[in-house]
Amino acid sequence: MWKTLTFVVALPGVGVCMLNCYLKGHHGHDRPEFVPYTHLRIRTKRFPWGDGNKTLFHNPHTNPLPTGYEE
Repeated sequence: MWKTLTFVVALPGVGVCMLNCYLKGHHGHDRPEFVPYTHLRIRTKRFPWGDGNKTLFHNPHTNPLPTGYEE
């Protein structure tokens, strides 16, 4: 029974979700304006990798540094 439900319900559901992401995911996003809030991006000590200022999974387009976005 579970094997039949997997092939009849779950796999087509995953296929429909993949198609939805493919069809609606081709537009770009503008990044929001940087606002230097004092309670965000507090660095009390350096990160142990790289230059010590960027997070482990840093994305320069979406993750600002404490001083603002990288250009």
